[in-house]
Amino acid sequence: SLPSSHHHLHTQSNFPLRSPPPFPRKMKFFCVAGLLASAAAFQAQPAAFTTYSPAVGGATSNVFSESSSPAHRNRRATIVMDGKANAIRDRITSVKNTKKITMAMKLVAAAKVRRAQDAVLATRPFSETLQSVFGGLIARMGGEALDLPLLTQREVSKVTLVVITGDRGLCGGYNSFMIKKAEARFNELKDQGVACDMVLIGKKGITYFQRRGFPIRKTFETGQNPDSKQALAISEELLNTYLSGESDAVELLYTKFISLIASSPSARTLIPFSASEITQQGDEVFQLTSSGGDFEVERTELEVAEPQDFPNDMIFEQDPIQIINSILPLYLNGQILRTLQESVASELAARMQSMQSASDNAGDLAKRLSTEYNRARQAAVTQEILEIVSGASALE
Repeated sequence: SLPSSHHHLHTQSNFPLRSPPPFPRKMKFFCVAGLLASAAAFQAQPAAFTTYSPAVGGATSNVFSESSSPAHRNRRATIVMDGKANAIRDRITSVKNTKKITMAMKLVAAAKVRRAQDAVLATRPFSETLQSVFGGLIARMGGEALDLPLLTQREVSKVTLVVITGDRGLCGGYNSFMIKKAEARFNELKDQGVACDMVLIGKKGITYFQRRGFPIRKTFETGQNPDSKQALAISEELLNTYLSGESDAVELLYTKFISLIASSPSARTLIPFSASEITQQGDEVFQLTSSGGDFEVERTELEVAEPQDFPNDMIFEQDPIQIINSILPLYLNGQILRTLQESVASELAARMQSMQSASDNAGDLAKRLSTEYNRARQAAVTQEILEIVSGASALE
């Protein structure tokens, strides 16, 4: 018999290939287990996202016990983080872009408010002169009764409502407040047995009342820069309606500009006029300023224009009553232009405030989303570490 050592050498020569060591086999099995765990994690539905926040103590041992079970490779992932984190990051970007847009809209509205205030100041000299001449003529005639159609009060059986709204939205409750006030006034007159129709200025009011079947006489657009031509077209329609007897009174509903954060829906009787109101009504102008980076409005109360002095020996080429009768349509045109400018200023101020609120809300939302994104990313890292540790523990 051969010695044991010789037998061992003979055996090795017949079988030159050696079996691999056990260590690479374990590594291969560990890699396969890791791939299966990753595939199981991606089998979850895209919309399914659950945060995993283990309680203090005992949560880690629970994870190890689940991963040690035979169903470890077939279990569904408790968290899918990558897709959710990307969605949050995209949403943060969109919110920040929206904030940039709203801030730009606020600055555009501020620039238009300045233009509106310049327009009001430009029309002020004409209004003062008209008021002064009218007051002087009334004083020259003394207490003589004025038998003029536009100054004569008559029994009211039908009223025309002139409603001024905006052409666009994104200005808070500016349009809705005005529409509600006009609808309430219409129902009030209807309950009193007074017939009523409407002259609508602004696309928002036109759309609302046309869909609900209100009696509409005529419609106009507001625009962002009212001018005398637009005011003349409106005043001619109102004068023809009143002088032809189709309406006994004309009421104007508009938004009175108070400040950048406040405006008041107002109503007033436009026709017939009151001589005392024309001669005694003061005025006020506003000016948009910036202080400390914030917009502010400075209001200035203007006194009543002094009546123009007409000497007693002055001879008028026309009768003073005819002159007054010619001045009243000009006064009506000026009043409509002024209310249009004030309504546009109120709309722009409401849009400034609305865009400022939208920008603030967008900033708060971006902060909350950033916090959620950071938590989701940290939870994803923690979950991956737990899965690696669980896979390693399952192979022990």
